[in-house]
Amino acid sequence: MERTYHQAHGNLSPEELTDLLAENLTDYRAKVHRCTTEELPGLLAALLTAHRTRTVLIPPGLDPAWTSALDTEQIPDTPDTTPHQLDRVDSVITACALAIAETGTLVLDASPDQGRRRTTLIPDHHICIVHTPHQIVASVPQALPRLDPTRPLTWISGPSATSDIELDRVEGVHGPRTLEVVLLTDEPTNSDV
Repeated sequence: MERTYHQAHGNLSPEELTDLLAENLTDYRAKVHRCTTEELPGLLAALLTAHRTRTVLIPPGLDPAWTSALDTEQIPDTPDTTPHQLDRVDSVITACALAIAETGTLVLDASPDQGRRRTTLIPDHHICIVHTPHQIVASVPQALPRLDPTRPLTWISGPSATSDIELDRVEGVHGPRTLEVVLLTDEPTNSDV
């Protein structure tokens, strides 16, 4: 007997999916920004300055135009970068494979514009760029067919956090304490969520 189920709750427009993703990321304590491709280099520079970043790790496939306004030392992500060298990096900028609106989740698959898995787990500050609306899906069931299960998938829902036995939340134990998500669009907007 074939089992069917809803792939998503409701039929949301691309704008509604983007808003839902932003809302859920914010609920998980991520900082969400919206900008156009033209505004992106300036926004990235401002985010790194606000975080007092001295060194930023850049995956080899990240669009160089995006980082053109950075005056921060850029460290390329190479296979021979050691964990000790990564520990001295303040921030990392990546793209993503896709984002899931209903869960507020970013999925990275170690593509060249995302870098290796460890590059997003060691620096204290992660900026992730999501192309809207085509990289946003409504639900996990919609995400799975778009992902390659043979790739190393990293699912991120907010900054790294854990709770102790008394349920006191501690951030930054297993990854970045600060997650900033840039929702990139070609439509003019200057609003932070």
